[in-house]
Order: sequence, then C-alpha cells, then structure tokens
Amino acid sequence: MSLNAYRRAQEIAATPRGTEYRLMSQVTAELIAARDAGLSGAGLMPALHHNRRVWTTFSTLCADPENQLPEELRARIISIAIWVERHTSDVVRGRESIDDLILVNRAIIEGLSHENREAV
Repeated sequence: MSLNAYRRAQEIAATPRGTEYRLMSQVTAELIAARDAGLSGAGLMPALHHNRRVWTTFSTLCADPENQLPEELRARIISIAIWVERHTSDVVRGRESIDDLILVNRAIIEGLSHENREAV
C-alpha cells in the first residue's frame, strides 16, 4: 500500500523539465562511462546511440507545431540535435571526440537544473 502511495506522489511531483533533467543526466553518465572506460569506435555505439535517440526525440517534439515552447528555443534545440547527429557520426569514425557531446549535454543539464530551481 505505501509503495502505491509513493508512486502516486512521485508521478505528481515529476515535471516535464525534471524528467528531461534525469534523462539527460542518465545519457550523459553513459557517455562519460564509455569515455572513461577507454572505449572507441564501435565500442561507443550503445552510449552514442542512446544519446542520439534522446536528441532525435527532442528534435521531433520541437518540430511539432503543437509544441508550446517558444519558437526560437525549439529552433535551437533542433539545431543542436542536427549537430549531435553529425558529430556522433564523426566520433564513431574516430574524427572527433566524445567530449564535445558530453559538454553540450552538460550545458543542457545545467539549464534544466536552473529551470527546476526557479520552479520551486
């Protein structure tokens, strides 16, 4: 019974920004773990694929005319998603470092963290 109450409270307390924050934190932690394990090329694919899926989802949601985010913010998110797609391909080919993806994600996490603090 108390588990159900906890779940209900968690669902009520969860905000879209909080969910985005947790998702970005998780995928960024995966990228960092892959980098710190010394993985490269195909060994990075699980973490890179997860990151790419997250950004593709953000881009798709922002392209929806019903999305209520400001148009300029939606355009910026789509632009970042396009960059992530290209940069990820370069990381797999060994032309670029995974560190830039981590930096971008951390910047987004920081922004989401700031929004969450203001909402409280």
